Amino acid sequence: MSDGEREHPCVCPLCEAMCGLRVGVRGDTVTSVRGDPDDPLSAGAICPKAAALIDLHADPDRLRHPMKRTDQGFVRCEWDEALDAIAEGLHRLQQAHGRDAVAVYLGNPNVHNLGMMTFGPMLWRTLRTKNRYSATSVDQLPHMLAAKRMFGHQLLMPVPDVDRTQLLVAIGANPLVSNGSLMSAPGMRKRLDALRARGGRLVVVDPRRTETAERADEHLAIRPGTDAAWLLALLHVVLRERPVRLGPLEGHADGVEALREATEGLTPERVAAFTGIDPATTRRLALELADTERAVLYPRFGACTQAFGGLVLWLASALHAVTGHLDQPGGAMLPEPAFDPVHPPMGRGVGPGSEGRWTARTSGRPEFAGELPVVGLADEILTPGEGQVRGLVVWAGNPVLSTPNGARLDAALPQLELLVAVDYYLNETSRHAHYVLPTPAPLARPHDDLAFHGLAVRNTSRWADPAVPPDGDLRHDWEVVLDLVGRLARLRGTTLRDRATRRALRLLGPAGMIDLGLRFGRHRLSVRKLRRNPHGIDLGPLRPCLLERMPAGTRLDLAPQGYLDDVARLRAALDAPVAPLVLIGRRQLRGNNSWLHNARRLVKGKPRCTLLVHPDDAAAAGLADGALARIRSSVGAVVAPVEVTDAMRPGVVSLPHGFGHDRPGVGLSVATALAPGPSANDLTDPALVDEGSGNAVLNGVPVTLTAAEAPEADAAAPPA
Repeated sequence: MSDGEREHPCVCPLCEAMCGLRVGVRGDTVTSVRGDPDDPLSAGAICPKAAALIDLHADPDRLRHPMKRTDQGFVRCEWDEALDAIAEGLHRLQQAHGRDAVAVYLGNPNVHNLGMMTFGPMLWRTLRTKNRYSATSVDQLPHMLAAKRMFGHQLLMPVPDVDRTQLLVAIGANPLVSNGSLMSAPGMRKRLDALRARGGRLVVVDPRRTETAERADEHLAIRPGTDAAWLLALLHVVLRERPVRLGPLEGHADGVEALREATEGLTPERVAAFTGIDPATTRRLALELADTERAVLYPRFGACTQAFGGLVLWLASALHAVTGHLDQPGGAMLPEPAFDPVHPPMGRGVGPGSEGRWTARTSGRPEFAGELPVVGLADEILTPGEGQVRGLVVWAGNPVLSTPNGARLDAALPQLELLVAVDYYLNETSRHAHYVLPTPAPLARPHDDLAFHGLAVRNTSRWADPAVPPDGDLRHDWEVVLDLVGRLARLRGTTLRDRATRRALRLLGPAGMIDLGLRFGRHRLSVRKLRRNPHGIDLGPLRPCLLERMPAGTRLDLAPQGYLDDVARLRAALDAPVAPLVLIGRRQLRGNNSWLHNARRLVKGKPRCTLLVHPDDAAAAGLADGALARIRSSVGAVVAPVEVTDAMRPGVVSLPHGFGHDRPGVGLSVATALAPGPSANDLTDPALVDEGSGNAVLNGVPVTLTAAEAPEADAAAPPA
């Protein structure tokens, strides 16, 4: 380090990889970010997003004081003024129209925010609204539903033991770009190289030849939305040509015969025309899964966000179980985090996951774990009647860009009587807010990855104190929660006990909450001990522990009735007409959903919001490489430049997620200028839902493709 600089060990909080960092600091200025070679999980691995933490911290567009909307636009306001008005507005709406008149939307960054993970639930419990939404139902809901139904708790999601497996089958996953998702595995390139070095194989099942597929031993370009049928065919072969190998789970599992019945007639030959995968290939892979000592399936985002995503996640775990790869080294295993959100004492705040306690007013779709599918949020705002959403709190989210038919939600938000956004920026959603409350940037807050240590490929633990202090009139998210909860309690009538509890929690803070969980956890750690080991503590490889971690009295259910019932829907789809052209998304290494496009180093260079098109489809539409194409779906149309490539399966086009920054009022100067391109979610349809789970369908959306003269030629369809 140069004179006057110090090096601060910390953890990147931007994605699930949990890469250890060494942040260079001079005074209160962040000067450098590099990987930490002493981190026991990441071992020095880093991606371009981590370096952008410097840009995020210094970004002049990032808000550094509360803002309120006026007739003249946004102006600065004081915290007490904003919080008083927000609490009074929320209270007024619930008093006049019922508690469900206020809705909450939680964005993905909340799960990377220690303060929100520990304190956020207090606010949702205080509001007591049934209109709770989050990014869960446009992402990993099928994983959580399968965990609840099969293992008894929504957070018991097995991860691939990638460092010991001999056969890794990635389905709708691109870990070379994500570094794992619901599988925290930083440095995936080295991990996959190690797999090959020990004689293992990597198979990728994806409609696109992704960055991971380019390095795979085998790539199967499956038709989007048919993965569940392919897995049923694998299971059909395994159950009829190999013995069931439950291993240590024998005597603790139910449903093998029901699985056999569910796969009846679903042979590789029967599903081949539907999936586009040769029957001989399906049969061979089924037997490889059964016969390889250490093998694992890794279904992820592309597998979740499709019409049968719920079935995909169930079938993957069922295959793991009957082939002896569930809860075994090299297969699908559960981490044992130092802070365990599943078991007491801290597990009392995270329930096992409920199903169907209530349903959405407009769609009738059931809740899961206290949340409704976000595809219905615009309808709940726009549809008059008892229970209509009139107020909305958006915490660290941008649903205008991240949920289906974002254009319709964009038009619905101005109709709200109160919209509150807790956010760093005036983005495509928060620009509609009446109040915007900024909180400190990631490097200015303490960090412990509560969620992702429970999804990591190795057991580790690490605490990071802030590298720099907050740089403005900011309050931490957990402080904002306590401020709002206290004001709402006073308006409703509070008790001395309530006030004493809030005072105690404020003194405790996130560090105190974490310390309690660590001390009572399996590894008996503490924040103090983690501070003495600032690069992290290695707690060892994953070990078989599924039966220990499942709730007492729970049996492993290999064939939950909800999934068995949904197989009939899939059978009916096998012979139904298929759309000639469908849209899928794609993830990019230099991006993080919709909110890192304001970092110049991540968006410089050639435009990345391009439509990938197979040469045959481009020729059919009269499109050449670089030409502008109009992509139209049932809800709207957008224009994007074409990138002709044989990496796409014919009949499939791909547009990346997270763009669309050209809307008026967006305060993202770099993104607006240097990250042009439409929002893919101006094409996705809220009516397309995985009926078995409630998750949005973002992949396999029917579209048409024509030539376009200019980007302005089309816009998203008007609200219905």
